[in-house]
Amino acid sequence: MHPRSSSYDVVVVGGGHNGLVSAAYLARAGLSVLLLERLGHTGGAAVSTEPFAGRPVRLSRYSYLVSLMPEQLMADLDLDVRLASRTTASYTPWTRGERTGGLLVERPEGEATRASFRELTGGDDEYAAWQRFYGEVGRLAEVVAPTLMRPLPLAREVRDLVDERIWDDVVERPLGRAIRSRFSDDTVRGVVATDALIGTFASLDDPSLVQNRCFLYHLVGNGTGEWRVPVGGMGAVTTALATAAAGAGAEIVTGAGVSAITPGPDGAEVTWHDGEREHAVTGRRVLSGVAPWVLRILLGEGEDTASKPVGSQLKINLLLDRLPGLRSGADPAVAFAGTLHLAEDYSLLEQAYAAAAGGAVPDPLPGEVYCHSLTDPSILGDRAGSAHTLTYFGLHTPAGLFDADPSAREVATRRALASLDAVLTEPLADCVATDAEGRPCIEVKVPQDVERDLAMPGGHIFHGDLEWPWAPNRSRLETPAQQWGVQTAHDAVLLCGAGARRGGAVSGLGGHNAAQAVLAEL
Repeated sequence: MHPRSSSYDVVVVGGGHNGLVSAAYLARAGLSVLLLERLGHTGGAAVSTEPFAGRPVRLSRYSYLVSLMPEQLMADLDLDVRLASRTTASYTPWTRGERTGGLLVERPEGEATRASFRELTGGDDEYAAWQRFYGEVGRLAEVVAPTLMRPLPLAREVRDLVDERIWDDVVERPLGRAIRSRFSDDTVRGVVATDALIGTFASLDDPSLVQNRCFLYHLVGNGTGEWRVPVGGMGAVTTALATAAAGAGAEIVTGAGVSAITPGPDGAEVTWHDGEREHAVTGRRVLSGVAPWVLRILLGEGEDTASKPVGSQLKINLLLDRLPGLRSGADPAVAFAGTLHLAEDYSLLEQAYAAAAGGAVPDPLPGEVYCHSLTDPSILGDRAGSAHTLTYFGLHTPAGLFDADPSAREVATRRALASLDAVLTEPLADCVATDAEGRPCIEVKVPQDVERDLAMPGGHIFHGDLEWPWAPNRSRLETPAQQWGVQTAHDAVLLCGAGARRGGAVSGLGGHNAAQAVLAEL
C-alpha cells in the first residue's frame, strides 16, 4: 500500500500501541495522518501470536499485562477492549526450615491474606506494615494518576499533595532503604521490591533511583496500579487501536522501513523504503514512536554506542497440558492466577543483581510467572479447559550477559525453569505440551531477541530508563511539546512512544500526550 498524498499534517513513525493512539486521536480531530510501520503488522510489543506449530493458542508474546492505560483514554477512543481483573494479586512460595507455605495476596485483600502473613511471620505486625505502606502508596497514586493525561505538573506541585514520608521513601531516597525500614521479613521485602525491577537492572540501593521510578510506574495506573489481563490477548488492545485509527481516517502503511527524518522550516521530511523502492513524505509534525536512541540515528546524528539502552529481562512463554501442583499445598488455580514469585526474597534479589553485575547468570534466578488462561481461557482456542499458558519473566538478566557468553541463554532458561521446579510437586517438563512436530511448547526471548524483532535498542522494553512522571521544578515548559513531555531538539519532531517522559509499559500515554501537544500547536 502506498500513501495517498505526499504531505500530511502528521506523520507517525512506528506503529506500536503509542503510535496508534496518536494516530487515532489526531485523525479524530480532523488532521491528515500517515502512520508508517517497519513490520508487516502494527502493534509493536503489544501483540498476540501463535508461536507453537499446530496449537491455536494466542500468547501475548512480549508485553503481557495492562496496568497504566487510563480508562479515560480507552473511553475517548471507544476501544472495544475488556481488561479482566485477576482474583489473586500474588502468591509467593516459601520454605523456612522444615516449614513450607505460600504468601497469598488476594485481590481485594481479605482474611486469607491476613492469615497468610501470619503463617509466614508468626504475627500481624508485618501485614499491618504492608497495609500502611500500600495505603500511602495508594494515596500517592491517586494524586499522580489524574495528572498523566494533563500537561506536566512540577515536582513541587505533586509533592505538596502527598504525605512527606511516602514522598521521601519513593521519590527522594533509594527504595531499598524504605523497604528495609518498613518490613522485617525477607520474603515480604522481596515481594515489595519486585515491582521496582521489572525490565530494570539495578540494585535497590542504586543512587540513580531508576528502581524507584520503575516502582512508581508499576503502582500508579488508574490510581490503583492493578495489573489486568486483556481478554483475547494483548493483540486485542492494539487491534482495537488500529481499528480506531483507521476508522477515523488515519492511513496506516506497513512494511515501511523509515531510514531518515529531516527537519525543515515548516515541518519534516520522512524517507522510507517498502522493500522495492524509496519514498518520501512531509509532515507539519512528525511523531516518533521509536526509541529516542534510534530517533537520533534517523535524524542523522549517528550511532552513540555509549548511550545505547540495555534491556534486562528473560521472557519464557509456555503451553502446558495441565497446571502442576505446588509443594505448599496451595490450589494451583489460586496460586497461578496472579503473579507467582520465584526466588524473589529481598536478599536473593540483591544477590542476583551482584552476580549479574559481575557477569554471571544468577543462581537462583529470580523471576515471576503468570497464567493468563486462568483469567482469560479464550486465548486457548480449542484447548480451553484442557490446557494452560504460562509466562515467565526473569529479573537481573541484562543484555550484556548474553553478549558475553553464547551459552548464557541456555543457562538462564534452565535456571528459570529450575526455580519453578523447586516449588512444584512434579517436574514442569512433565506438564509441558508438545507442538505438531513433537517439540516442547517453550519459547524464550532475551533482550537481543527483542532488539532484533522490534528494533528496541538493547532490547530495553521502556526504550531507556524511565523518568519521573512530572517535570523538574526548574523545567522550561514554554511550548506545548515541553508542557506535555514529548519534546526533542527539533520543533517539528515529537516523541510519542515509551521514550516520552510519561512513556513505558502499555499505557498509550506517550501517544496521547504527543497528540495533545500537536493539537495545541497546529
